[in-house]
Amino acid sequence: MKGLVLTSPGKIEIAELEKPQLDQSQILVKLQAAALNKRDQFIREGKYPNIQLNSVLGSDGVGEVVEVGSKSHKKWIGKTVVINPNIDWGDNPDVQSRSYSILGMPQHGTFAEYVAIGADRVHESPGHLEPEEAAALPLGGLTAYRACFRHGKIKANDNVLISGFGGGVAQFAFQFALAAEANVYVTSGKKEKLNAALKMGAAGAYNYKSKDWYKNLWQTKGGFDVVIDSAGGDQINNFLKIMRPGGRVVFYGATNGLPTTLDLYRMFWNQLSLQGSTMGNDEEFKAMLNFVSKKKIKPVIDSVRPFDEIVSAFDDIASATKSGKLVVRF
Repeated sequence: MKGLVLTSPGKIEIAELEKPQLDQSQILVKLQAAALNKRDQFIREGKYPNIQLNSVLGSDGVGEVVEVGSKSHKKWIGKTVVINPNIDWGDNPDVQSRSYSILGMPQHGTFAEYVAIGADRVHESPGHLEPEEAAALPLGGLTAYRACFRHGKIKANDNVLISGFGGGVAQFAFQFALAAEANVYVTSGKKEKLNAALKMGAAGAYNYKSKDWYKNLWQTKGGFDVVIDSAGGDQINNFLKIMRPGGRVVFYGATNGLPTTLDLYRMFWNQLSLQGSTMGNDEEFKAMLNFVSKKKIKPVIDSVRPFDEIVSAFDDIASATKSGKLVVRF
């Protein structure tokens, strides 16, 4: 089979690999579509811990079950499934175990024609989604779902701000908050992305490159109950200034690094919380799929291209003009 492997630091290529052999706990999925995440590019660039060469990358995928390792799993044969990329989350729903990992390094992932995966890692694909759409869901959708609902506790009529609209997780968070009937606002550094958010139902959109963009938002919009952020850095203090009392800032990344200061005075006086978040547990993955199915949510797709062009998709993942998920079709 063909698969995309990390052959040396900074280098990925499509290679001929042996088709996986199954143990009794596994099933064999013939991939129909897979989606890229920034995690994949971070691995390519050597910016991820415990990198193992010759791993098949890829965490997101949808495909048909074509073989099972045990007769007890034969119910899956012929079904189109979406893969849960969590490996060994553990028994504590609040935090992942020390042995936790994500599919696609070190365990071979979804950027291949076939993937062997535990039978407990698959779910039937949402019926309203094409394979290319469903493939975009797992990692980004789970991360957004946990941030929005476990930590953000978003509910109807909350004022919610999603920073960095355009990234995969941020767009899922935006769609999930809208589906929960919150009043959803966004920030972006690109006018076209702000306009896209407004067309999708945003109550307001702000260019974070504009000086003091956040000033007077508390007065004009009544403040925010929840902020979902991926960048960190000094903008955290700007968010603290526009929160309602008891508000929650939830962050799942720190691409802007650490804040040079943190306004603890404002935090304790206004009873604010600053909450870190990661992907999510297995129950949250099921809940995310059910939520997507019930609300008929469709992921925002930037482009779909043949698997043979996956290296070019990696080259595009950091593009400032990209909006939504990059998907490859097998």
